Amino acid sequence: MTTTDSTAAVEAVFRIEFPRLVGGLTRRIGDVGLAEELAQDALVDALEQWPRDGTPRNPGAWLMTVAKRKAVDRFRRDRVLAAKYARIGVDPEATGTDEFDLHLDLDDDHIADDRLRLIFVSCHPVLSMPSRLALTLRLLGGLTTAEIARAYVQPEATIAQRIVRAKKTITDAGIPFEVPVGDERAARLGSVLEVVYLIFNEGYSATSGESWLRTDLCQEAVRLGRLLAALTEEEAEVHGLLALMEIQSSRLAARLGPNGEPVLLLDQDRRRWDPLLISRGLASLERAQALGDGTGIYTLQAAIAACHVRCRRAEDTDWAQIAALYETLAKAMPSPIVELNRAVAISMAFGPAAGLAHIDQLGETGTLDRYHLFHSVRGDLLGKLGRNAEAADEFELAATMTENDAERELCRQRAADARRALTTG
Repeated sequence: MTTTDSTAAVEAVFRIEFPRLVGGLTRRIGDVGLAEELAQDALVDALEQWPRDGTPRNPGAWLMTVAKRKAVDRFRRDRVLAAKYARIGVDPEATGTDEFDLHLDLDDDHIADDRLRLIFVSCHPVLSMPSRLALTLRLLGGLTTAEIARAYVQPEATIAQRIVRAKKTITDAGIPFEVPVGDERAARLGSVLEVVYLIFNEGYSATSGESWLRTDLCQEAVRLGRLLAALTEEEAEVHGLLALMEIQSSRLAARLGPNGEPVLLLDQDRRRWDPLLISRGLASLERAQALGDGTGIYTLQAAIAACHVRCRRAEDTDWAQIAALYETLAKAMPSPIVELNRAVAISMAFGPAAGLAHIDQLGETGTLDRYHLFHSVRGDLLGKLGRNAEAADEFELAATMTENDAERELCRQRAADARRALTTG
């Protein structure tokens, strides 16, 4: 194995073990920022030693042991420094070093709880949503600051500052490293699920950049969803979100053409859909529906996605059922985006005129005037009704509103198709 391969192998193991390390250390020292530093220090040792000495039989335990030792060394240095200050008349704050030395007992019994605590801390409502996203990807996804910056097409310095501020906010607010209970847990779980959902959505349909998809973000979100489902087995909406992400992930390979161009749902080669992810997603959906009443917002979206993957041919899709599910979802989660998707389902179930009537009613609110998909969907429905000049105008307007290069090109292509239809029709 080359040095490059060895380094990649170490980093792959570290990414898996990183949440465990940070969670376990934070539980003992009460400082998520310091815990992350200690975990990174352990990685440096691994990068130096594993390529030379070989990967340990239990890499996670090795990393934890090294991180524990470095933590003890850090606190001992602080104690020595405090003693020196004391000798020159300075009254330093207590460091708690002795207790740390005696009780740094990070065994596997606490790993699951530590990870769950870390999820709830990273997604605490005291943080802004961008901070929650960045901190979750850093501490639980194990992504580097550079990787997060690339994913969200932002300067690395911006992301780094966001993460530093988030950790400082957690420390200054005195947020306990624990899983909330009762009503607080229910409220915080909603924040956790929203963060994971937004990470997945950014990967599934990137808001900016050259590529329509960022599969690494989708994979990280699914991994977080599986972790959360394993840690909160009786929470229906956790399984609902996991079902949604797994079902949608099953279509990723079919969503891009040979040149990276977007391929819309009805044009996708369903033979390229991943049967394993479909099976896992449907199983998660079944569990979500068994645990709840099936009306949770993620469970409903998973049920809609399931209507598609259960059909081998696009023409077999039960669009009336999908429209009904969107109607239920709109009541559970009133949103112009939900109504836009509902308009598409109505058009497929009852004709483009019915869909256009719904979308024009939505357009009267003005809430989606600057949303490119509103104009893209309206253009599609106008084209189906033979109103190609209007359709082309809508697609061209949509192209000016998206920041994603691939999506912009798709809108321009559809506008050109509509213009050609005017001359050949």
